Parts: sequence; C-alpha cells; structure tokens
Amino acid sequence: MASTNGGDAQQPVVCVFCASSPGKNPAHLESARQLSSALSTAGYKLVYGGGTMGIMGEVAKTFVSHAGPDSVDGIIPKALVRTEKDPSTRNDSPAPPQDSDVKQPERTMTREQLKRANTSEVIPQSEFGNTIVVADMHTRKRMMAERVVGGGPGSGFVALAGGYGTIEEVMEMVTWNQLGIHKMPIVVVNVDGIWDGLLDWVRKSIREGFVGEGNANIIMEVKDVNQVEEALRNYKVAEGRFNLDWTKE
Repeated sequence: MASTNGGDAQQPVVCVFCASSPGKNPAHLESARQLSSALSTAGYKLVYGGGTMGIMGEVAKTFVSHAGPDSVDGIIPKALVRTEKDPSTRNDSPAPPQDSDVKQPERTMTREQLKRANTSEVIPQSEFGNTIVVADMHTRKRMMAERVVGGGPGSGFVALAGGYGTIEEVMEMVTWNQLGIHKMPIVVVNVDGIWDGLLDWVRKSIREGFVGEGNANIIMEVKDVNQVEEALRNYKVAEGRFNLDWTKE
C-alpha cells in the first residue's frame, strides 16, 4: 500500500469506524449526524463498514442526505449481510418487532450473489450510498484503507463510539501508521469520555516503555466533531514512526 495520497484535485476521503448499534447514550448518534454533516459539507467522501443500523447507519444516511449516494461507499463482508436484514442473528441485538411499520434497511442479496462475492459484489445505491460486499474482514479493512490513502489532502481515519470491532480497526490503522504502511491521521472523537480508557492505556504504555514517546501522537483526540476536519488537515506524522519499505516483495 502506498503511503502517500493523490493530488490536490482529488476529494479527501474519510473512513469512519463506529458501532453498528445505537448504544444507550443519544449523544453518540448525534455526534454521528454532526460529523457527517460537517465533513460532507467540507467536500469529503465517506468510506465505512457498510452497516445500516446504529451509529454506522446514521453516519452513512446523514452523509448521503447532504452529498448524495455517490459520496458514500460502504464495504461489508458477506457474512454480515444477513445481520443487516435480520438483526436477531446478532448476539447484541434484539429481534425486530413483527408488526412494526418502521421501514427496515434494504441489504438483500440472493444466495447466488453471496456465493459470487469472492472479491466484491456491488449492491444498488440506497439511502446509505453504495454498498460493496466482500469476502472477509481483511478485505474490507484493506479496501477501506486504500480508499483513504488514495484520497486527497485531509484524508484520514476517524473513530466514533463503538465496541470490540471499532477498537480493533482503530488499533490496526495505528499499527500500520507506526510501521510505515501508511502515514494517514487517526482521530478519535472522545464524546463523553468513550475513548478515555484507550488514551489512558497509551499514556501508561509510554511510561512503561512499550510505546515510544515519538509515537505518542499517532492517535489524535478531539472532543467535538467540529474539530475533526482541522485535526485531519493539520496532522503531523509521528517522529518515531518506522520508515519501512512495504513495496518490496
């Protein structure tokens, strides 16, 4: 993966990591709406995990409402498509009510389409933008990272509230930055202290000598979504980052 972005003519691309559930604090859904409104207005394109529920769905739907479906690419592994249609297959989601008039998100694929999705399969545009179904989680993360690296100035990764998957995605991008695979910013939006635990762990790991002081600022913290664009555009590559060559086979 190249570690530089494209030219000035390209749109910046933001990859947003976040939960596929709404959580219990409405502040996190509101932060999703505000972030999408701000970045879509600023001319960004969005790539995200392809979900239609929770914070994920709110990010995508709001982005599309401001900038249109071509502004959003959701990338989802085929194993997760069923959880989009039937949330009861997820351990952390209650079964949907049977007599609800609420419109369910459309993420339907035939059995044959799922079988063919060894590389990618595109679902027609919807209120959540474009959806690309891929074979596995590794392909999803690689494709999201490639979109960001190939974006214009100001591109980067942003994390809202989330669970295991969100923190795993954030830390993989942090590790890739440290190893020199990319040099894009990683910004965590620390609404109501949701990221305090991770940030405390980083500080303790620096004190204990497991993270170098020169890599302390690979993760950037903001507490308001209105600070995200400035953080992305003013990002400075960490001094302690390894300048390894990942282009050699």
